[in-house]
Amino acid sequence: MGHPLNENNSSYDLYLQEIEGIDDYWGPTFRSIFDNNEHQDFKRKLEERIKHHDKDIERLCNVYYQGFIESVTELLEVKSQSKNLNNQVVDLDKKLHTSFQALSKSGTELLQARKVQSNIALVISQVNLSLPVFVSYSKLQKQIAEKRYYPALKTLEELEHVHLPHVANYRFSNQLHQKIPKYRDKIEAASMTDLKDFLENIRKFSPKVGEVAMRHTSEQLASDPTVVGRKKKRTFESSGKYSDEDLSAQELIDFSPIYRGLHIADVLGKVSTFEVYYRSERTKQARLVLQPPTNMHESEDSYRNYIYAVLGFFILEDHVLNTGRGLITKSFLNDMWSVALSKIATSLQTHSAYCTDATLMLKIKDLIMLFCTTLHNYGYFVKPIWELVQELRDHYTEVLMQRWVQIFREILSKEDFQPIIVHDEEEYEQILQTFPCDVDLPDDVVYPYAFPFSSMVPKVYQQVKEFIYACLKFAEDLNLTQIEVDEMIRKSMNLLLTRTFNGCLSSSFRSPHINLQKITQIIIDTGYLEDANVYLDEFISNITGEETRNIVSSSMHGQHAMFRVAREDAVRQICEKLKQKLNEFLELESYDWNLVEPRGHASSFISDIISYLQTTFHSFTDLPPEVALVACRTACAHIADSMLNMLMNEEIKQISMGALNQLNLDLLQCEQFAASEPVKGLQEDELLKYFENLRELLDLLISWDWPTYFHDYAQDTSRYKNVRPEIAIVLLEKLKEGDKKNIFTVLNKNERDKKKLLETVLKQLRQLAVK
Repeated sequence: MGHPLNENNSSYDLYLQEIEGIDDYWGPTFRSIFDNNEHQDFKRKLEERIKHHDKDIERLCNVYYQGFIESVTELLEVKSQSKNLNNQVVDLDKKLHTSFQALSKSGTELLQARKVQSNIALVISQVNLSLPVFVSYSKLQKQIAEKRYYPALKTLEELEHVHLPHVANYRFSNQLHQKIPKYRDKIEAASMTDLKDFLENIRKFSPKVGEVAMRHTSEQLASDPTVVGRKKKRTFESSGKYSDEDLSAQELIDFSPIYRGLHIADVLGKVSTFEVYYRSERTKQARLVLQPPTNMHESEDSYRNYIYAVLGFFILEDHVLNTGRGLITKSFLNDMWSVALSKIATSLQTHSAYCTDATLMLKIKDLIMLFCTTLHNYGYFVKPIWELVQELRDHYTEVLMQRWVQIFREILSKEDFQPIIVHDEEEYEQILQTFPCDVDLPDDVVYPYAFPFSSMVPKVYQQVKEFIYACLKFAEDLNLTQIEVDEMIRKSMNLLLTRTFNGCLSSSFRSPHINLQKITQIIIDTGYLEDANVYLDEFISNITGEETRNIVSSSMHGQHAMFRVAREDAVRQICEKLKQKLNEFLELESYDWNLVEPRGHASSFISDIISYLQTTFHSFTDLPPEVALVACRTACAHIADSMLNMLMNEEIKQISMGALNQLNLDLLQCEQFAASEPVKGLQEDELLKYFENLRELLDLLISWDWPTYFHDYAQDTSRYKNVRPEIAIVLLEKLKEGDKKNIFTVLNKNERDKKKLLETVLKQLRQLAVK
């Protein structure tokens, strides 16, 4: 066990070692000393240690004293130098102090500047946040002023959702927020105004769009290789109002207002309102466009303007359908076109029906054809309008008929209806060139030479060919086959001859200035025209190219029926003229109805009638046989009726037997003429039948064969079956009155007996008449 003192010494040595070994941190060591309450002892130990070190130092100093002296000397020198250095440092400090004062002032100023700079940076940052707002607002104002509404709406959206939120704390931000709905309303209203202006603009430009589209269609058709071999398309006649001929139909119109308006409506969420308004306004405009001008049929320009306007309207609608992003739908356009198609067809049909100018109708046809083709190219259904062209063709034929009515009437009014007489070969050949004469011409023509027909025949023949050319003009570009064109022209030609020319002939027959000879010549002329029909058929085949038809058989079929109506009318007129002429002769009769004895020969007026009829019927040799037969029958029937009417004339109260005998002589002369076969083709005794009634009556009165009459009355075998009791009564009354003039008959017993017999006969006749 160690000694306590030694233990303390060792602990103190540890403390001293720590103090000596540590230069700057002795706190723990001293705390340990004081905590153990060893500070007094440690102090003594420390003094001992100091003394020990002093001895070591002294011993060391003694060893190094000389070196110390030298060091002190050096230190003294250093002291002098340090003093100088101190003086310099003091001077430098003063200078530094002076400089620092200025630097401090500058630092204060710099600090202030830094604060100002910070404030400026803050302001700039806020201004940078506000600047896009003002720039956008200025841009918005400019775009609205320039009517760029869609960009303005985009700018407004950007201003509201991008820029204003960054400056929400400022009052102007709230003011702008309040103005944004007003600007939207203003842009919407301006957009609708632009739409209205656009609608008004396209309404004005629709005719131009239609015109340009039809011109382009005409150019395409003209350059189409499929038209080779057909008649070249007619050159399209432009109105010349516009100079933008190289632009397409759609390029003539600026559609940007629609697109802008649609974009704006889309952004505003009002697309349906925009679509409804557009469709409603265009429907109203369609009704206006489809309303034709009042007197459209009077000029080609009226038709052009109407067709251009309608075509332009639906071309624009087709463009809007394809580019308008659903602004209109296909079903909407189809419905509008369906309604329009009916109105267009009705308008064109109605006004074309009033048109009486064939040249104008050809132009109308060309317009409608181009109209249909252009619409078809845009995908529209145009079948009803194509059908209208077919109806227009029929009306065109009617208009041509009316024109040729005037032509035929003029020819007939200037015609003298005398056979053509040529005086030399040149005139002869000229007639053959203008009309294909189908008669047997002599090998050696002796001039002057008379053709059997009048100049009316070649004139009418040439006019029929002109009519065929006119019909062919309408058939051009109708996409008809050669057979269809051929049949159309033949049908029109037949109508021209059978209806139009027939009607003109019938009117000529009824003219008071035309005589029997002219009517006869007209009938002869119609025969030659009918015979020439085969050449007209050949002519039609040549110009239509349809040569496969059996021309001869088709032409000969019903050939002589072509002028049947006119010929029947001519026969009626011949009969009427004959009757009029016969009446002129009959008016010259001077019967003495109280004649005692007949002259022994026929009356002069009867002889004149017979002579006239013989001459007339001789001139009928060139007429169709049925015409001469009808005329002859009519003449005989009229003479017989007239002679009977003379006897029955109420103004004649008295008749003598001598007058009856004279009338019997005249009747015998007529019967001889009737039996002589004045025209060929009559049956035996055919004409005598017309005189039977008068013959039986005269035989009965002259022979006084009343017993036979009463005995055979009402029997087919009766000799006097055609004598009616009423007629016999009238004539017996007149004979009775005639006998009263002769006072001597009362004294004659035979006459008295005859008178009694007459009374008896009258009594029996009255009884038969009552039955």
